[in-house]
Amino acid sequence: MKLGDVTRTALACVRIFNGALGLVAAERMAKSLGDELGDDKRFVYPARMFGIRTLVLGVDLLTLKSGDANARRVLRQAVLIHATDTAAAVYAGKRGELPARAAKLTTIISAVNTGLAVVSLLAAEKDS
Repeated sequence: MKLGDVTRTALACVRIFNGALGLVAAERMAKSLGDELGDDKRFVYPARMFGIRTLVLGVDLLTLKSGDANARRVLRQAVLIHATDTAAAVYAGKRGELPARAAKLTTIISAVNTGLAVVSLLAAEKDS
């Protein structure tokens, strides 16, 4: 299996797991990010919206065929989405909009996802 396929599949699995968690266990996800979020029921609705988006994007990555022009478009979008998620997590942490632990965790997860997306995209462009 090629490196790009491995990173794309890993990113898809992370997305599917996190998306499913946001959809079906938003309150548990909030608690894992910090007690303040777990006690705030306003977090549940956006977590579910995030969950379905993330789940669909993960399935999209799993169904891509190497060398397909559509694959490069999806992977470019993945880089943009995850880089934006990373920046948003850092920004929210700096402004105190997320508890420090939640900001660190979401920044790390988003940065890893960004790295996986970049490697996947570079490999797809090299293969085409």
